[in-house]
Amino acid sequence: MTAVVDDRVLGAKTKWKERGLGYLMLLPALVIFAVFIFYPLIHNVYLGFYRSPPFPGLPSRYVGFDQYKDVLGSQEFFDSLKTTVLFAVMTVPTGIALGLGLAVLAHQQLRGIGIYRTFFSSTVATSVAVAAVIFGTLLSPQVGLLPWLGITTQPPILQNTTWALPAVAGVTVWQTLGLTFILMSAGLQSVPDDLLEAARVDGAGAWSRFWHVTLPMLSPTVFFAVVIGSIFAFQTFGQIDLLTQGGPLKKTNVLTYFVYTELNSDPGKAAVLAVALFLLTLLLALAQIRLLERRVSYER
Repeated sequence: MTAVVDDRVLGAKTKWKERGLGYLMLLPALVIFAVFIFYPLIHNVYLGFYRSPPFPGLPSRYVGFDQYKDVLGSQEFFDSLKTTVLFAVMTVPTGIALGLGLAVLAHQQLRGIGIYRTFFSSTVATSVAVAAVIFGTLLSPQVGLLPWLGITTQPPILQNTTWALPAVAGVTVWQTLGLTFILMSAGLQSVPDDLLEAARVDGAGAWSRFWHVTLPMLSPTVFFAVVIGSIFAFQTFGQIDLLTQGGPLKKTNVLTYFVYTELNSDPGKAAVLAVALFLLTLLLALAQIRLLERRVSYER
């Protein structure tokens, strides 16, 4: 009886030691999250309760939730949210489809395929500023690629209310293509060859093997790419600032750029927008995890 009690005491002590070690290992990450995420979020929630003065030098005025109601119920916020969602729809599926297609091509056992893999993944090493400069030059109405090909638009693409957002979305897809390609290539490496060989013996063609074997086994990678790509789309700023500055006529005024433009003129409004952007991104990620994870197969 005494031995059983001693074992229980030792087991409880070991369990608490393991838990303590786990919390100790998590502590640095929790401190970083607290300083750089939770504190700014709480501070922005606080600032949202104060309306900025119309003239510099005057104190901010406490207005409670009125500013939240005014900003989140405005047509300007709705238009910016609509632009952000449209931008995400343009970039995420296109980027994943292109990354998957290039990864499938680069997965072939061909001579010199390593050169193509390096080429396809090279955009991951290209900064947003460099990508914006490259495409800003290519789309320039004076020295760009389109005028050289005899294609002109009036007004120019980046100043065109119809084509400005698709053009910036194209730059974003190109800039994130390297990361998507690397993710999909890593996923393809983990597909068991014996399953593909078994499907081949059963008479399945190339498309059938891809659709019924490769894609289901790749579903965790695709799911991860969808969640990460959506978060990136909702946080896009650099290419918008460098190429269009939210224009023309605010057709590329995504939420992150909307926060930026309001930051100097109306900090209280910018704080409300920042809180809304954080919550929208969080809800989007949670919704995708809840809805898409059911269709993901983790079996190997």
